[in-house]
Amino acid sequence: MTTLAFDDDGVDVVYEGTEFRLEKPLIEEAIEKQYHDVTDHEVLQIIDKDPNLQGEPRRIGDILS
Repeated sequence: MTTLAFDDDGVDVVYEGTEFRLEKPLIEEAIEKQYHDVTDHEVLQIIDKDPNLQGEPRRIGDILS
């Protein structure tokens, strides 16, 4: 199971028991979008080649508001 916790500077991730942080500039570079326009599904795809994408994707900007 993967857990994501978003804030204005990046995402705290727990993936297969390992905790790490993805910083905002890294996410923007990987997805080639502004941080607030990136979706939670896109972040999951950075972390896992074949993520279990459930529900509708949500923009980080919407999650933070």
